Amino acid sequence: MIDARDHSVTETLRNGLEVCIRAARPDDGDLLIEAFHKLDPESIYLRFFGPKKEISPTELKRFREADFDTRVILLCTVPEAGREIVIASGTYVRSGNASAEVAFIVEEDYHRLGIARRLLTHLGKIATAAGIRTFIAEVLPHNTAMLGVFGRCGWPMTTHSADGVTHITLDLEPSEQQP
Repeated sequence: MIDARDHSVTETLRNGLEVCIRAARPDDGDLLIEAFHKLDPESIYLRFFGPKKEISPTELKRFREADFDTRVILLCTVPEAGREIVIASGTYVRSGNASAEVAFIVEEDYHRLGIARRLLTHLGKIATAAGIRTFIAEVLPHNTAMLGVFGRCGWPMTTHSADGVTHITLDLEPSEQQP
């Protein structure tokens, strides 16, 4: 089994920028708040399905208490002015024994560089090692970028729409009969 608490890799993006994709740590709260305040309102709306001005104390507590069994949080960071800056995050939360809900947010200056896909791939490896066979997600229909990430991830995907939301299911362990 993968120890998600120690997950850390360096990868090079399409534009040549090196990023670190690593497990979130309890002391990353200030970095997370700083990253949140840099987000455009539209990105916040697409991720949280509504406007949001701050990360709540309850959300920070959940972040700091991530157990990397029921909740896995990966951050994508870059060095800037001699310090680490969070530019994206990906999270999954177990919603059953073999399924987990997955969500992402990427700072606008770093869109279209493959960060969400990379985070999804790393979360998928961690999840399958932990016995999770299905990712589920809810995406607003006009969030074409995130719908594209899921559609191109390589895992079999099913979708349905209800209540103004696209519900996505990714099969992380496809049957051998599927191509």
